[in-house]
Amino acid sequence: MKAGCVLGFDTSCYTTSCALVSLEGQVLVSVRLPLEVALGDRGLRQSEAVFKHLRQIPQAFRQALDQAGRPAVGAVCVSAAPTDRAGSYMPVFVAGLSFAQGIAQALDVPCFETSHQQGHFAAARIGLEGLGLPHLGLHLSGGTTEILRIDHESAVMLGGSADISAGQLIDRVGVALGLPFPAGPALEKLARACQPAGRYPAILKDEMSCSFSGAEAQAMRDIASGLPGEEIAAEVFDCVARVALKMGAAAAGRIGVNDLLITGGVASSSLLREMLIRRVTGRGMPISLHFGQAQYAGDNAAGVAAIGLEKLRKIKEA
Repeated sequence: MKAGCVLGFDTSCYTTSCALVSLEGQVLVSVRLPLEVALGDRGLRQSEAVFKHLRQIPQAFRQALDQAGRPAVGAVCVSAAPTDRAGSYMPVFVAGLSFAQGIAQALDVPCFETSHQQGHFAAARIGLEGLGLPHLGLHLSGGTTEILRIDHESAVMLGGSADISAGQLIDRVGVALGLPFPAGPALEKLARACQPAGRYPAILKDEMSCSFSGAEAQAMRDIASGLPGEEIAAEVFDCVARVALKMGAAAAGRIGVNDLLITGGVASSSLLREMLIRRVTGRGMPISLHFGQAQYAGDNAAGVAAIGLEKLRKIKEA
């Protein structure tokens, strides 16, 4: 039997994920199986997503074990809720939680729980150097646009979207342009063919509460009027970049922390990262940007497994 590891599961609205992290903290394998969405649809109902997870999670588990050479599992960790906040709940995470608890019981090992959001930030920190605590965290995904103050074991939300998320803006506009869901990669490809002009509003309702509904409405009017898709796509990414940095600057000014870690599926976009870096550098903004590896920016279980490793270490040290 090979060296031990921690097994992680994440069942989001978009992806069935399973990962193995060694006891030294190395990601041995990360398996991600997207949930299929019909062309023209903007996502799945929770009941549909749960059913798809139940079908896919045994496959993800088997693939992860086989690819890693079936190492000994010393603990299991699973994302049991969207965030750590009280009352945070989505049915999709019950699929992963139930499966993880069953595996842990069968192996007679601990089963730890965390949140999908904490998993995103933990995944972004894999192999990342030069980021101290506390720092700011910006979570840009299909369901979330939030900025948080992150410390050793706490994540306090400072602000977020008052309506749709950055990922929803990208997906809704992309689907309206005839692109597959999730629309990020295809919309980014279109956006690279055009330079934005700041056409869509980057709205902050107060210091750290943003809004993307105005940008969505303008994009839909542009689609109806026949504006080229490349122009619309470029303006969407530009809008997300401007909103993200406005929120980051406001948070940095309020709490005096300048390090900003950006993660989530939207943050896997190389175009968005380029836009953010170019704007911060060009304008001399007092923000230090940090990004995790792009492969761990989207929904995945690698960060969940890494959190499980930390929890296992604490038990052994106690």
